[in-house]
Amino acid sequence: MTIPLPLWQPATPLHTPMGQWMQQLNQQGDLALKDYADLHQWSLTQPEAFWSQIWSLGQVIASQQGDQVLVPAPAGAPFSQARWFPEARLNFAENLLRFRDQRPAIIACREDGQRIELSYAELYQQVAQLAASLRDLGIQPGDRVAGYLPNSHFALIAMLATTSLGGIWSSCSPDFGVQGVLDRFGQIQPRLLFATDGYLYQGKRIETTQQVAQIAAGLPELEQLVLLPYLDQAPQLPAQSSTPNYQLRAWSALLAHPATEIDFAQLPFDHPLYILFSSGTTGVPKCIVHSAGGTLLQHLKELILHTGLTREDVFFYYTTCGWMMWNWQVSALALGTRLVLFDGSPFAPEPRSLWDLAEREQISVFGTSAKYLSACEKAGLRPKQTHQLPALRTLLSTGSPLSPESFAYVYREIKDDLLLASISGGTDIVSCFALGCPLRPVYAGQLQCRGLGMAVEVWNEAGQAVVGEKGELVCTQPFPSMPLGFWQDEDGKKYQAAYFERFPGVWAQGDYAELTAEDGLIIYGRSDAVLNPGGVRIGTAEIYRQVETFTEVAEALCIGQQWQDDVRVVLFVRLQQGQQLTPELEQRLRQQIRQQATPRHVPAKIVQVADIPRTRSGKIVELAVREVVHGRPVKNQEALANPEALALFAGLAALQEA
Repeated sequence: MTIPLPLWQPATPLHTPMGQWMQQLNQQGDLALKDYADLHQWSLTQPEAFWSQIWSLGQVIASQQGDQVLVPAPAGAPFSQARWFPEARLNFAENLLRFRDQRPAIIACREDGQRIELSYAELYQQVAQLAASLRDLGIQPGDRVAGYLPNSHFALIAMLATTSLGGIWSSCSPDFGVQGVLDRFGQIQPRLLFATDGYLYQGKRIETTQQVAQIAAGLPELEQLVLLPYLDQAPQLPAQSSTPNYQLRAWSALLAHPATEIDFAQLPFDHPLYILFSSGTTGVPKCIVHSAGGTLLQHLKELILHTGLTREDVFFYYTTCGWMMWNWQVSALALGTRLVLFDGSPFAPEPRSLWDLAEREQISVFGTSAKYLSACEKAGLRPKQTHQLPALRTLLSTGSPLSPESFAYVYREIKDDLLLASISGGTDIVSCFALGCPLRPVYAGQLQCRGLGMAVEVWNEAGQAVVGEKGELVCTQPFPSMPLGFWQDEDGKKYQAAYFERFPGVWAQGDYAELTAEDGLIIYGRSDAVLNPGGVRIGTAEIYRQVETFTEVAEALCIGQQWQDDVRVVLFVRLQQGQQLTPELEQRLRQQIRQQATPRHVPAKIVQVADIPRTRSGKIVELAVREVVHGRPVKNQEALANPEALALFAGLAALQEA
């Protein structure tokens, strides 16, 4: 067995926040923790002591902490019923707004060069004004407030104002089409919607006022619509044939409130904070409800210990408001970190744009996706030679597995003395199962460690923990950022089926993974039918809903095909008798998907087939087709009504070319 060589070694691991904290634990708790393996094991065997220490480390602001840390689930119940800090009362936004000085808090940048800087004092003031206006409009704890917004200071201020009152925040990026937004917001029925008049992408001004009017009209319980001036200073909605059911408000009017202080609502640890959305594989997206306390505590642990963030850092993550990395990134405000936001294409106005941003803003922790790093390599970018990046010390990558070749590219062409942390978690937990470790070396293709307090294992089909073998990534103990449940899933059956059905009583994430001899983790992708092009999770049902509006299409099936270190979306269509897949029909299909879902849903390949395999109950079998396309055997063919149809997908010439 070949022992891999590390690409990077920590020079002074005990001088990092994680190393210093481990030494403090040893001194204060009479422990003898020698390395990360010891620290991780202690966090699992002593969960109450561990999470209590995280509360202290993060200096959580709360009107009450209480004595209890963990109330275990009742005997025989899944551990999702465990409760954390049941006596605590706190406010999420108050923890993110603890700093009120003149140091920079937010630097919001756009691809057209616009740059807006807000200090912590200015951020607090604007949140105070907006929160007071929202209170005057009747927003109360538990009310849903939604954002259809670019990644900007507007979105961040709106979220903080909402959550300061105990409102529940949910957001989508403005590249989602009308139906994609209504599939999400229509389920949670927000009382108030923040929406943009447009956004920028690849040098184009894309106006969204028409979509905003349609979205608002499709939300019958909406009372207030706040239209933000992103493209124009005084945006207007198009004329409407009937009187809307909501009041239209201007952002500037809401920020004209004279308030200077925030009356932060003190709420339970498990008060709902965010509603995030699953990818919608088998229907409309699931609405995943996350708690204020669990999200805060988990993010503090990951940002302080695993990422090493301090007040001196400048933190950037390329994301949109529709991806959980936005929620993860903004929690860095609780540490007084300088946060850089960016809206637009990562390659506009030119491929080197984000590295220009990193140099200009002296970014020290740079977050992106595996797809972006691969694209940088293919574009021939060599930031090590073209940019001055002395501040850059950590590079984070997530969204899809980072290939060993991309690890090598980072150290060869970006910087050789940084910690490259491939991280993995998900919308499901609004945080990470595996991530970076400043105490350990970096090995190509591996995530450095399983997160502290996360009892992550890899299980084979028999439910046995394995090392050095591929299997299902599971978590065997409760953790604070478990979802509270799914919105409108009153009996919890959908929630339990989603995570605890594969292995009864144990969280199964749906990732195909392997624990390595170095105690690292390799993620091989999703173990279900979720597509993942460019690191963005996409549900096939969202594509089907658009394709099936075409009279020419009888049936469709969509898979993710492994292609050039990434995944590309392939759409198979069975057309009505006498129809052919013409270039004109292909163009219309792509246009419909782009406009009503997102540009990321648009298939790279559309292929006409004579038949589509399905189960005896009539369900199409995406996973079986995916196996055939990749040349792998298909199990349980006897469950198919027409197994002979699988042969139609083998060795297709169209899928062997770009």
